[in-house]
Amino acid sequence: MVVIELNQVRLRAFHGVYEGEKLTGSEYEVNVRVGYEEGDSTFDDLKNTINYVEILDIVKQRMRIPTGLLEKVADSIIRKIRHQYPFSTEISISIYKLDAPVENFQGKLGVTLLKKFDG
Repeated sequence: MVVIELNQVRLRAFHGVYEGEKLTGSEYEVNVRVGYEEGDSTFDDLKNTINYVEILDIVKQRMRIPTGLLEKVADSIIRKIRHQYPFSTEISISIYKLDAPVENFQGKLGVTLLKKFDG
């Protein structure tokens, strides 16, 4: 299995259930892992693999759409990746809010969603 990874992608977005989050936005960190079976690939053509630049574009486009829950954002990113790369067998995404509006909290809060697919 080959796994394409995007790690610590930093973006500003306007997700959240609280009104203030929708107005001021937050900094987010996104990690994506997309796995596929390489079969007898010789890894000499981009069309035989998953293009990480296209994965990054999918993430950026979806993160621009304000959404209440990060679970919904993660699910829609996974669906789009799977649609574009139907041969993917496993997709995992973590989305962290780096400056969450939680009193007396330092760190990052987030969600991870993992989906596995049959061939």
